[in-house]
Amino acid sequence: MPIRRRDFLKISLGGSTLLALSSPLGESLSQSAEPPAPQRHDRDTVLVLLQLSGGNDGLNTVVPFEDDLYHRSRPTLRLAAQRLHKLDAQLGFHPDAPAFGRLYHEGQLSVLQGVGYPDSDRNHDGAMRDWHTARPGLALCPTGWVGGAIDHVYDAADRDLPAVFVGSTPTPFNLQTEKAVVPAIRSLSDWGLAQSTADARPLPSRKRPARSAAAALPSQTHPLLALAQHITRRAWASAARLEAVVAEGRRANPVEYPPFGLAGTLQTVAQLIRANLGIRIFAAEFGGGGIGGFDTHANQAANHGALLRQLSESIVAFVADLRRDRLLDRVLLVTFSEFGRTVAENGRRGTDHGAAAPLFLVGGKLKGGLIGSHPSLSDLDGGGLKFQTDFRRVYATLLDHWLGFDSLAILGERFEPVDFLESI
Repeated sequence: MPIRRRDFLKISLGGSTLLALSSPLGESLSQSAEPPAPQRHDRDTVLVLLQLSGGNDGLNTVVPFEDDLYHRSRPTLRLAAQRLHKLDAQLGFHPDAPAFGRLYHEGQLSVLQGVGYPDSDRNHDGAMRDWHTARPGLALCPTGWVGGAIDHVYDAADRDLPAVFVGSTPTPFNLQTEKAVVPAIRSLSDWGLAQSTADARPLPSRKRPARSAAAALPSQTHPLLALAQHITRRAWASAARLEAVVAEGRRANPVEYPPFGLAGTLQTVAQLIRANLGIRIFAAEFGGGGIGGFDTHANQAANHGALLRQLSESIVAFVADLRRDRLLDRVLLVTFSEFGRTVAENGRRGTDHGAAAPLFLVGGKLKGGLIGSHPSLSDLDGGGLKFQTDFRRVYATLLDHWLGFDSLAILGERFEPVDFLESI
């Protein structure tokens, strides 16, 4: 039975059981067998997209504690001003997110208020489809907006990975491509870095029959064997860089991450950034996996607080890790959720699907502070906050001004950028 290209790549990359390819390569083996120098762009900035699945309640994340309508709309969910971590005289972060307050006052976290889009979908699948494709209302779209960006800059001969999904949930649709390959991993062990106690020698000293076999291939050979040689060499080189990064982290007073799943995911992202493998875009998800996440229809108070503590403490550890090696200026983390929640609580001490919500930006090249004014609590969109900033303006800013890609070619139209970045 002929071996499939997907299986061949998995075998060549060390047999990782979690290497998930979002689409076929679509080039001939003879084209792939010639490995010119990796593609270089005009900058080395990195984007980390963090999806808050379920619909985060922005109103109890960034709380308008001076607005009487807030307190009257939420008799059991309202948060008292004295418990909040104040941003200014009107707004404060949730009591369980003090870490966000610290980042905000250090200028490394910005809050973009009232993000959404016209006629927003209140269904989870439909709303997330809109955010993932950046084509609201379009039922059929072959690629996600990130996948379109990857395809736009994709070079079939470039062996650097343009993007990676880190996590154990299914790869989100925003990474769906037509031409490129987007792997999904849980941790660095998926690159073959896990060492048993019986074999704790450094990776470069171990016996590697596959590497020796690849190196022994003649220069003029079958394209499939040449591809195997090239992929194997690149895989071992990447694994060696990653293991060196992990070993150095153990020696150099590593940042202590909290014991949360999201923290482990962001630690993996930080290690991959430090290894400098050429990955420009990372994606991760928090609150998914079929456990409800931010979809807080009932008993919201305790659940939402726990989620925000995990989110904020994980991100603060990630920032400290990057700052340690002066990498923070290269990295921008952006959160998004499919929609916000209703202003009024329901009869189950929870909230229902709303519209606009705040979006959080974290990094070393932000202007910092609040961006835009807080949406009105009296002029609503179906019970939720009205949007003030179309999310596609955020995407356009990330593409044009952070990654250096052409947003028009990717989003299909030009959107006015949002002013949240310092010049880079």
